[in-house]
Amino acid sequence: MENLNRIQLYKYQVTVNFYMDDEFLSFVPTHRVYINSLIEKNILDYYTVSMESRKSWMIFNATSKIEVGEYLIKSPLYNYWTVEIDELFVYDGHSYRLPAIQLN
Repeated sequence: MENLNRIQLYKYQVTVNFYMDDEFLSFVPTHRVYINSLIEKNILDYYTVSMESRKSWMIFNATSKIEVGEYLIKSPLYNYWTVEIDELFVYDGHSYRLPAIQLN
């Protein structure tokens, strides 16, 4: 019975292409508050932005692509985005490794 209460979370990478106009920067502060709240709730693992390529990448923990989309649409910058959502099969990195053993 206990297993029925567990929700399976998957990792999703979101690739965002965005454009900017005169209003874009006015939405950035509220967008950052929203992104910070998702990070604090462990919904969002990573958030990166390249102004050079006008792209952003995010890693979400969610039950489905639909749920990821529901988070994305709440951003004040959503109307400036073209979004691609991909479920990840492998997600690995330095932060998922055990600390190196240091002999004294």
